[in-house]
Amino acid sequence: MIKNQFTEHAGIEIPIICGAMYPCSNPELIAAVSEAGGIGIIQPISLTYVHAYDFREGIRFIRQRTKKPIGMNALIEKSSKRYQHKMSQWIDIALEEGLRFFITSLGKPSWVVKRVHAMGGIVYHDVTNRHWAEKGIASGVDGLIAVNNRAGGHVGGKSTEALFDEIKDLGLPLICAGGIGDEAAFAKAMQLGYLGVQMGTRFIATEECRTNHAYKKAILKAREEDIVLSERITGVPLSIIKTDDIKHMGLKAGALARFMLKGRNTKHLMRIIYALKSLFQLKRALLDENGTKEYWQAGKSVSGIQSIEKAGDIVRRFGKIGSGI
Repeated sequence: MIKNQFTEHAGIEIPIICGAMYPCSNPELIAAVSEAGGIGIIQPISLTYVHAYDFREGIRFIRQRTKKPIGMNALIEKSSKRYQHKMSQWIDIALEEGLRFFITSLGKPSWVVKRVHAMGGIVYHDVTNRHWAEKGIASGVDGLIAVNNRAGGHVGGKSTEALFDEIKDLGLPLICAGGIGDEAAFAKAMQLGYLGVQMGTRFIATEECRTNHAYKKAILKAREEDIVLSERITGVPLSIIKTDDIKHMGLKAGALARFMLKGRNTKHLMRIIYALKSLFQLKRALLDENGTKEYWQAGKSVSGIQSIEKAGDIVRRFGKIGSGI
């Protein structure tokens, strides 16, 4: 058991978060990480749209597999009123079902903080630099998820070390998100001063993750240089494995999309268009057992991932390393 401010906040034994992933956060994976002593995070759209659970029933399904803490990710960027209303409902349901650890992303989290704190809960916020860290602190968050330039999915612009140095004086627990694929990377982050890590790519290559085997094999095969940034999937840089499909698509957003993404009144519309397209593409790639749709998100931690394992074995093995630091 590793005791620090983060593990006390989350109520866990090992300072590892299974990051919320669209579309890879299935209930079995979330439960396995929590049961082993880390904390699995629910990604609501993945749970309901990809894995076809009613949100409340999905939480209860996870609860049948673990009584230990689980969390929820709230993407709170301004978008359609319908989505904002749905996210608000999901947060209320999560609180009603006993969740007390939340991670917010892509927006001002003050309203989430107010609602969660009223129920005795904790909110950590995704940040990529000091500016967004200070915004999160002004909103009252309890900790920061420091997303660096080695992360999978939406990626930061700074190295693990540079981002830590930039925000370490702000007085909140810091979690390293990006580049953690093996015990050595975990130990390095903890020795640097992070109180925990968030892993996504490492947990895709597990027995519990319900993605197709072609995706998992692609992670095992990939090297750091195979991870590229594409603007063509969500409109902002997304870390993804370079495949023939990605090469054919190209990495840069088109001229019209770039123009709309710069406009105050058009950027949210363009992001909605991208989001709808990417929801379909990434879901189709996840469920395609033949592996013909090669839209595979991953971070540079692929260099440390050598095998498909049980998620719980990964958590417990990393925990043994962490207890010695």
